[in-house]
Amino acid sequence: METINSKATVKQILLEAKSVLNQKGANAFITVLHHTLLKKKVRFPLLEYAAKEIASTIPYAEQISITDQIIELKEIGSQVLAGIILQQRLSQGFQQSISKACDYIQFGDEWYVCDIIGERVLGYALLSTPDKAIPLLRQLAIHEDKWIVRAVGVATHYAVKKGLATVFVAPVFDILLSLAGTTDFHTKKGIGWGAKTVARFHPDIIDRYHSNIASSETKQWFKTKVRIGLGRSKKNDTNNHS
Repeated sequence: METINSKATVKQILLEAKSVLNQKGANAFITVLHHTLLKKKVRFPLLEYAAKEIASTIPYAEQISITDQIIELKEIGSQVLAGIILQQRLSQGFQQSISKACDYIQFGDEWYVCDIIGERVLGYALLSTPDKAIPLLRQLAIHEDKWIVRAVGVATHYAVKKGLATVFVAPVFDILLSLAGTTDFHTKKGIGWGAKTVARFHPDIIDRYHSNIASSETKQWFKTKVRIGLGRSKKNDTNNHS
């Protein structure tokens, strides 16, 4: 598989794709993107750059039609492109972007699809607009689809790691704790990931929830993830003071 590792190459591909878009329309544009970009080995930061360029090229009203087609290609890069385009739309179309992200996660039906889109859309939404995102995550936490529930943990991991304001971390951890009794493998992975990251960056919040975590209703897998996170937090403190 050919590797693309320069922004200049990506830029050239996008120029050609834009020319095809103007001359032949969206379907031809998608075909060019597929063969020249998505079928290649491209690092995620370059795909994210490409997605932002595409979002600035395609008229707003036509973007969802484009992301629908990109997702249907089922390439790993498809998730990155669609995720970032949806991310760019959060400020104007918050509900639609979240809804589409959930559709794409369910359509992909794989852990990596959930994680790629979950971080870039739900995670970014939580980080940038927590007041709007937290009530939404609370709803998604009781969704019937395991991937959507997993995405709540993925979003928490992303936002907390990127510096989510402390005041919002406790209510998000509260959502994770409500899922600490789940037995589904994939859900546990996502929720546990989020819990571990909260414990790593905010051990004081974990202290507040000590009795809840210690409860017999909280499964051992959740307690283990919290313990691992706390362990990493202590190591960080040691490193910072050495």
